[in-house]
Amino acid sequence: MPIENRKGVAVLLGITQTISWASSFYLPGVLAAPMARDLGVETSTIYAALSFSLMISALLGPYAGRAIDRWGGRPVLCATNLAFAAGLALLGVAQGPIGLFAAWAILGVAMGSGLYEAAFATVVRYDGREARGSITGITLLAGFASTVGWPLSMLMESHLGWRGACYGWVALQLLLNLPLNWLLPVARPLVPAAVAASSAPGTPSGPPWQGRRQAFALLALMFMLTLFIGTAASSHMPQVLQTSGLSLAAAAAAGALMGPSQVGARIIEMSLLRRMHPMFPARLATALIMIAVVLILAVGAPMASLFTIVFGAGNGLLTIARGVLPLAIFGAQGYGALQGVLMIPARIAQGLAPWLFGILLDRWGVQSLWLLGVLSLVSLGTLLALRADAPAPAQA
Repeated sequence: MPIENRKGVAVLLGITQTISWASSFYLPGVLAAPMARDLGVETSTIYAALSFSLMISALLGPYAGRAIDRWGGRPVLCATNLAFAAGLALLGVAQGPIGLFAAWAILGVAMGSGLYEAAFATVVRYDGREARGSITGITLLAGFASTVGWPLSMLMESHLGWRGACYGWVALQLLLNLPLNWLLPVARPLVPAAVAASSAPGTPSGPPWQGRRQAFALLALMFMLTLFIGTAASSHMPQVLQTSGLSLAAAAAAGALMGPSQVGARIIEMSLLRRMHPMFPARLATALIMIAVVLILAVGAPMASLFTIVFGAGNGLLTIARGVLPLAIFGAQGYGALQGVLMIPARIAQGLAPWLFGILLDRWGVQSLWLLGVLSLVSLGTLLALRADAPAPAQA
């Protein structure tokens, strides 16, 4: 029987998002080394395959968003569970670089139509402008994706090998995620009056950002910069902390604080900040990242734990901002397609971030964080240029 209440839908999507993130984006964090040894490639090749899949996901996002706008999230997310399972199964039988990249290509299709943006579009399709709480709830649960995914991948790899771990994630996609997504309520049909209104004389037609191209460009730029920042730091956090002067063990302990701090920030957004315009937590998030960078660059290793906590809090709030800011500025109509197009440059930047920031980190060490600080400053500038009270198009 489908789950009809708003909280139930958010919990359901939070669980399925946790599994999907853990079995795709976070998979190489534990399996890259044994995978590379068995396939006879460098570890960097595994991450190159991940970047390749993120590029594919960027291109697929708008199409997935339009599909959710039209049919709702239930059929799209169920289809992506099958795509995740197929990609993971193909990865489990890969024998070399060709099989590796083919598997990650399929996983890229799944990520482009089955991760956060798809979940956000799903709840917006149900709740319209009232979806902010559901978006926060989804990110609150899925914030534990690495916390759950890395130990589970490690456990499966230690008993079954990395190929067995891939098959284990296949089972979770088919036996857990697919049935849970099938419990999503069927989206209500689009109101015929809305279609008629959209074609009435004098009514704007075209994409949701029609007539608001400056706001669209600023928001796309902010998403691109902040996703680059978050991916660059999180993918290299232990190395960043080591270059500040910590030992490997201390860096691992300090880095483990990032996940809980992200979740803590999302709880604050859900409770204390929920009545504020989402522009405020977004601006606060970029400011927190700048503060974190200044702290560790000015003081060094003694501030490593505080750096991780403050940075994680900012990054946690930014994940919510990527879901609620387009809703607040442009409205709910055509939200899925809007999100897909907005995230194209952001997903490309996300794919390049681990490689580019890794090069800078090898050359400049902890001073590479200046780049993230400057990008955060530019992001804050784009948010200040956006009007918090920007009028949205008429809603159905």
